[in-house]
Amino acid sequence: MLDIAFIRENKDLILKVIKEKNIQVDLERILFLDKKRRELIQKIDSLRHEQNIKEAEKNIEGARRIKEEIKDKKKELMALEKEYKNLMLLVPNVYSQDTPVGKDEKENKEIDRWGEIPQFSFKAKDHIQLGRDLDLIDFETGAMTSGFRGYYLKRELVLVQFALIWHALLKLYQKGYLLMVPPVILKEFALIGSGHFPFGKEDIYQIANPGRLADGEEIKEPLYLAGTAEPSVLAYFYNKILREEELPIKIGAVSPCFRSEVGSYGKDTKGLYRLHEFWKVEQVIICEHSIEKSNEYLEELRENACEILRELKLPHRVVQICTGDMGPGKYKMYDIETWMPSRNNFGETHSDSNLTDWQARRLNIKYKTKTGKKYFAFTLNNTMLASPRILIAILENYQQKDGSVLIPEVLQKYLPFKEIKR
Repeated sequence: MLDIAFIRENKDLILKVIKEKNIQVDLERILFLDKKRRELIQKIDSLRHEQNIKEAEKNIEGARRIKEEIKDKKKELMALEKEYKNLMLLVPNVYSQDTPVGKDEKENKEIDRWGEIPQFSFKAKDHIQLGRDLDLIDFETGAMTSGFRGYYLKRELVLVQFALIWHALLKLYQKGYLLMVPPVILKEFALIGSGHFPFGKEDIYQIANPGRLADGEEIKEPLYLAGTAEPSVLAYFYNKILREEELPIKIGAVSPCFRSEVGSYGKDTKGLYRLHEFWKVEQVIICEHSIEKSNEYLEELRENACEILRELKLPHRVVQICTGDMGPGKYKMYDIETWMPSRNNFGETHSDSNLTDWQARRLNIKYKTKTGKKYFAFTLNNTMLASPRILIAILENYQQKDGSVLIPEVLQKYLPFKEIKR
């Protein structure tokens, strides 16, 4: 959410951002509602002043009429405020000056690349075939049990997944990040606050039977399954005023994630790339109200993720996301993509974003300076590790001619084996 005063003063800029990010929102309607809202608030304040005068003069009938008028104006304001707030949730964040302007992912800009693309002396298999041959993944039974995109991970691959998660968590802990296992069942405010609602609501699972309270009464408030730890981590700071000296707050959170993937119909339908449920270690930073500092933390988050990929010796690249491909709340954004031989291309494994104060305004996360001034905080996030997508890269890049798969050296200390074979 943007400051309405900023929107009023920068109308042309916001219209440009709306166009470049391809967001559907009526800015003229927002500005009209804002003007009417301020006029109504001013009118209500004026009527209250008149009411106080009438009461002081013992003019009971006059005070009563004004009271009724105030009541009517409040109803009008309430209806107007509802529409105004809903529309304000649709206003996108501005983007950084160095963000590429483009319509879609084809216009994203590669800014870095690491590692040599593997050259196999044999016919390489994809992770689906490797999973079947080594009895590590069962898609057929997964689909029968769970439906489309269902899967079972089996045998050594289970240990590899949790070795990856453990390695990612341990690395963040050693870097001074506060570790969390946050809830994955969320109230609506958390998803509105993070910006996953109203955008992307179709990709969030709603719980059909949210259960009962302690006294047996049915829970009527809608509940949802989180698609990432980011909303629940940010909601931890909802309505809080932090101290400036507490910042930055750096968090590493691990959780299962659930996504309906409605918006990805027909895309990546085979294998482990796009799933309804998976595990993820997420990085979140809450920092001071500073573009310069927040961009430094954006680079830190990016480096944390790239460091893991270098340790895994997986070729990867970093692309800066263009306006038409970035989310509404993003100020600046990178994707980190890892080489996947079966795609003969890089596949996204990490998403690194600076959202400035766009989320903090929605969640009312502020901090107080030593001089007593209050500011909205800035928020950032990036994947540290998402599995089983990262397993695609490991299985395919580390496959051997005899059909076995070597374990990346950095993970071997956590596992009782150095390769997976039949």
